Amino acid sequence: MRTTDVAGEVIKVGPRVTNYKTGDKVDAMLNHPTGGGLAEYAVAKDNLIVLRPPEVSAAEGASLPVAGLAALQAVTESAGVKLDGTGRHVNLLITAASGGVGQYAVQLAKLGNTHVTATCGAHNLDLVKSLGADEVLDYKTPDGVARKYDVVIHCEMDIPWSTFEPNLSTNGKEAWAKISDGHATGKIIVEPSVL
Repeated sequence: MRTTDVAGEVIKVGPRVTNYKTGDKVDAMLNHPTGGGLAEYAVAKDNLIVLRPPEVSAAEGASLPVAGLAALQAVTESAGVKLDGTGRHVNLLITAASGGVGQYAVQLAKLGNTHVTATCGAHNLDLVKSLGADEVLDYKTPDGVARKYDVVIHCEMDIPWSTFEPNLSTNGKEAWAKISDGHATGKIIVEPSVL
């Protein structure tokens, strides 16, 4: 597994890196083709790193980059949700809402003018409801089949797109939001993004 989401402490910075210093606690996303997050030391580009607030643990920080960005792009770019609540009302279905991308997608979508219906396994119904979903459905039941959605944010790899076509409103669309990746914490060397 190529691990690209990491959190850790900066142990060295490149000569042109000015935003970070040794000792900084950071979250980072590494290069996707090569990964490297499970190594003893990870090398990250300075434009793919953020300082981690003290109230966020390394484990929490390591879970954010890829899943959080995938959810942000699905909700804002694909679904067109304005996170300040000023946009048009969107009736949204988020599948696999208890997974990494799904959890972020539910919370981000609720910042906008949305009605969020979310699917997950029966054992995660309360979790997903606590994230702000207006309706939470057990993915093993046919509930919600007759409903129409403006956007389906599909976070489940094993269910084909065609499953949701009958559930899309006239102008409805689907948004892919699945990332398969790993997370790690450790020591990070920061290099400049442009050499």
